[in-house]
Parts: sequence; C-alpha cells; structure tokens
Amino acid sequence: MIYISDKAKEKIVKLRQDAGLDSTYFLRVGVVGGGCSGLSYKLDFDNETQPNDQVFEDQGEKLVTDLKSFLYLCDTTLDFSDGLNGKGFHFSNPNASRSCGCGESFAV
Repeated sequence: MIYISDKAKEKIVKLRQDAGLDSTYFLRVGVVGGGCSGLSYKLDFDNETQPNDQVFEDQGEKLVTDLKSFLYLCDTTLDFSDGLNGKGFHFSNPNASRSCGCGESFAV
C-alpha cells in the first residue's frame, strides 16, 4: 500500500484542477535511478494504467505505481510541506536506508 497525507491530497487536487485535468487522471508514483543517493522519486499525472501496475486508493485519491517501483515504495506515505524548511512533496519511506539532505533521493 502507498498512503497519502491530508496535505498531500489537498495539493494533488489543486494541481490537477490548475492543470485542467478531470477526475480520470490519477497520480503515478515511481522510482527511477539517479539523484545523489542512487534512486529518485517521480510523480506525474496519468490516465492510463499499464498491465503490471499496482493500484491503490487512499483518502479518495487513486495512486498507481509500476511493479518494480512498488518494491521500493511499499508502505510509503506521500506528504506535502509548505513550510520555511522546504516546500514540496516528501516521501516517508520505511524501506529507505538513507536519503539525501534535500529528500529527493534515497537508497535501500
């Protein structure tokens, strides 16, 4: 399962509306190679699922990830911060053994 915080849900809804996307669009969460710790998170809106996608729903929001990324994202919570210490989406990932200072990449 991938979870989403209240603040992240609010921001996703706003971003979807600002982009003029309808409710058929969901948040695709992925993991790609790169970043200072080796792996980076990727977020995007999508409206088509693929055969090996893992589909979750939390807080009324549909979250989709590919099977390979799910191995790294299992039990992760997506959060959003708009504070002075950094604005943006953040991942609370229990599978990460370390992450970089900016929180955009991690290692397992």
